[in-house]
Amino acid sequence: MTLTGLHTVNAPAQTIWNMMMDPDALARITPGITTLERVDADNYKAIAVVKIGPVSSAFTGKLQVTDRVEPESFKLVVQQTSKVGTAHAIVDMHLKAISKTKTEVSFTGGVKLTGTLAIMGGRVIAPVANMLSRQFFEELEKEVNA
Repeated sequence: MTLTGLHTVNAPAQTIWNMMMDPDALARITPGITTLERVDADNYKAIAVVKIGPVSSAFTGKLQVTDRVEPESFKLVVQQTSKVGTAHAIVDMHLKAISKTKTEVSFTGGVKLTGTLAIMGGRVIAPVANMLSRQFFEELEKEVNA
């Protein structure tokens, strides 16, 4: 399954970069994240609770930040496991300064699912992914304005 999103945020690219590199801020703006604990400079333990269709499940695993080009781009590698299956995602994040006070934030990536998650298929998963993407950008705006 492919993931994409694009949103213009009223904040400088460096401000958004700093926020996304801060595990506490990242946990606040990422829907479903209940715990994001730094293991080292690039790796985190993550727990997320996500409702997918009729199923709600806690996912545990790791998140890795790679390929950093401050303040323009980075890659997120996510591996999560739950009782309903596993999710492995690689997402490229891009921050493009439109002006000194506006930044275009975009992401593209893919997710591989196993177990019940894979059986549910795109009809159920895609709307949830779109909803989580919208929530991420809403929470990013709130965090910037806080």
